[in-house]
Amino acid sequence: MDTIAAIAAGGGAPSAIGVVRISGPDCFAACGRVFRSARPFGELEARRMVLGEFLDREGRVLDRGLAVRFPGPRSYTGEDSAEFHCHGSPVVLREVLAALFAAGARQAGPGEFTKRAFLNGRLDLTQAEAVIDLIDAETAAAARNAAAQLDGGLRRALEPIQEALLDITSRFYAVVDYPDEDIQDAGPEEIAAALRQAGGALTALLSTCKRGKVLKRGVRTAIVGLPNAGKSSLLNALAGYERAIVTDIPGTTRDTVEESVLCGGVLLRLIDTAGLRETEDQVEKLGVERSRRAMEEAELILLVRDGAAEDCPENRAHWEAEALLLNQVARTGKPWLCIESKSDLTGPRAFSVGLIQKDANNPAACLCVSSVTGYGLDKLENAVAALFPAGDPGEAGSLLTDRRQEEAADRARAAVRRALEALENGLTPDAALTDAEEALDAIGELTGRTAKEEIVERIFSRFCVGK
Repeated sequence: MDTIAAIAAGGGAPSAIGVVRISGPDCFAACGRVFRSARPFGELEARRMVLGEFLDREGRVLDRGLAVRFPGPRSYTGEDSAEFHCHGSPVVLREVLAALFAAGARQAGPGEFTKRAFLNGRLDLTQAEAVIDLIDAETAAAARNAAAQLDGGLRRALEPIQEALLDITSRFYAVVDYPDEDIQDAGPEEIAAALRQAGGALTALLSTCKRGKVLKRGVRTAIVGLPNAGKSSLLNALAGYERAIVTDIPGTTRDTVEESVLCGGVLLRLIDTAGLRETEDQVEKLGVERSRRAMEEAELILLVRDGAAEDCPENRAHWEAEALLLNQVARTGKPWLCIESKSDLTGPRAFSVGLIQKDANNPAACLCVSSVTGYGLDKLENAVAALFPAGDPGEAGSLLTDRRQEEAADRARAAVRRALEALENGLTPDAALTDAEEALDAIGELTGRTAKEEIVERIFSRFCVGK
């Protein structure tokens, strides 16, 4: 491999400190041409900060700062690497980087440092994915899970499954290859027990997918209701600032408005939709169509009702439209909450969806809230937390957090089930163990042991430069 370098921190807006990273076979020689201290760079004590001067391409002093040397293989990448910590001037950082290029390094691509860590066996693929998850984390829970996965949490969860499958397959082939040796063969009952153990563990692992995805990317949440029901006011109350325009004029929201908020410890990707009604206004009609699409794509629906609307003959059209909307939401089959707004005008009161429309399926909860006073927002948070529970804190790091991991684990479980079915149908152990080997391959793809090159490239393409 060649030597790579990149700005790892700073480089955009001015900051107190900036970091430049370099890694590769000629790392220390290049650093010696750019960093000057009391001792030659290659002789500096490993993993200890040293004060010195940074030189530009012409050998002129550019800045004073700190450098640290990481000899391979005990480094992040597994090869000789170093970091320069200088003042966070974008000009200084670019000049230091240019000096490293002149000394023989090249610009690192996105995720190239972490990719080298993976290729050199310092990280498995689940740990590499955890790096980008940690960088992108938007909640403390997501950060903790990514940190635990980076520490090998998911790999440790997979190890008992791998060991069980490897034990039965290796013993079978050892007996076949060395018939004269005193090697105890694994019988059908022992093989079936190992397969059941592996299948149960994989099922438990796959059950974490929902929690893992919620942690990583949040819950896509559509706020729906009739015009002027209080949808935008609810969005603003949850966001803590005026994200959406609020007026008394129906149809003010013409398009979907999105905002991410933490509600009940759950990251909600809120989508404030245009009021759902029949309209001849072409712009509003487009907004209504987008609202319906947002409702279809949502993982959670917050149906907002105007709590100040009077139950009188003059409002018959309003109640008919609301009953229709309730049934539309119920038919989606998605979890939903019914929220009666404007309790500051009406006073808090208990209500039931059944009082509005008897045919509507019950929501997860019926709540009265006030976006003005904040009344009921705590109950909304509790309802969201109940719908998307955090799970056992001890399972942090052992959650499947993306589609790739889920698909690999699902293929492994399917192969284990086929192996069990083969044994139950009276086939010989070698037929069952072929499927067990497929399960091992799928687990290997999850960890990166047998991952295809295009999968690896796709994962690391999501990284930022310098990581």
